[in-house]
Amino acid sequence: MNADLQLHIIASLLRRGRALDNLSTGLTLLSLALGLSQLWFAPSGLLMSWVVLLVVLGLGEKYYALRVAFDAELFQKLADDPANLTRNTRALDQALAAFSLQPADKAGRSWPLRSQGALKLLRQQVLLLALQIMLLLGALLILPWLGRMR
Repeated sequence: MNADLQLHIIASLLRRGRALDNLSTGLTLLSLALGLSQLWFAPSGLLMSWVVLLVVLGLGEKYYALRVAFDAELFQKLADDPANLTRNTRALDQALAAFSLQPADKAGRSWPLRSQGALKLLRQQVLLLALQIMLLLGALLILPWLGRMR
């Protein structure tokens, strides 16, 4: 498989991170609404801990979403000009180093290595979203039991 096609595929995969981020943002807002409503009606330290954890997971997911979106744009830009990939890669490494976005020792990595790193960020984003979903579902399942115990 040629390099420009690989870059297009990785860029396409990374762009899926936007949908994950939208879902996470909705879950974070739902968590906040759930926590605030419970705080208003029946304050519970356990529930507030749960809400804080959900929001922290949402913020962590947002961090990875920003990094994944940035990588998606870079991969797409380089995939659009395959004839100058080597020159553009050097220019990219210099620009990233100039803005302290990449350590100098990571310059000159192959595109398969860079692709693995970018996909690892996407997996981290998926993991945080999955944790957020499981924790929110757990809260929704346990919440009625907490109300009965009072």
